[in-house]
Amino acid sequence: MPASAPARGFAPHHVSGEALARATSPQQACAEISKIFNVGRTEVALMRVEADILNFLFPAELQAAGFVPPSSSKAVAARTALTRKVELFNNFVIVQHVNVFETIKLTTLGQSTAPGANTIQKLMTAPITDEHHNVVGVLQVCRKGLTPEDSGPDFTLSDLQNLELAAKALGKLSFMRAQI
Repeated sequence: MPASAPARGFAPHHVSGEALARATSPQQACAEISKIFNVGRTEVALMRVEADILNFLFPAELQAAGFVPPSSSKAVAARTALTRKVELFNNFVIVQHVNVFETIKLTTLGQSTAPGANTIQKLMTAPITDEHHNVVGVLQVCRKGLTPEDSGPDFTLSDLQNLELAAKALGKLSFMRAQI
């Protein structure tokens, strides 16, 4: 593991929603989520539904890179929004998915420049719903690395439950409402 990589371990916190409830921006919320799951900030993605597409709110580099159409059969985020189900993949490299976003350098967040180090090995995904149970976004947390072993421990069912709680807390925040 590179010296600059965060030490990997199990999620140190349970989601109470209090810290997330105080977040006033996607950046603050995703920083808190990275702490909850003990992942780097480049391993958290937050998308918001806008005019029937999923736009990235975080990381910033992905905002300009494009969007995810909900009709995309290969986009895990689109499936999450359509099925409204949380999912966990501890062997994500074998899952058919859109990997174009993995090729974008997240330099403002200190992403590794080593070849293959930013491959998503493990991923959890959850829909974000508002008070009316409408899907307003998708939250994804991943572990990146050259191999599954390099990326850290597998996500657990407890992690998935915490992701679901985090998504519920995010659904109450004003920045998750589509901007008109």
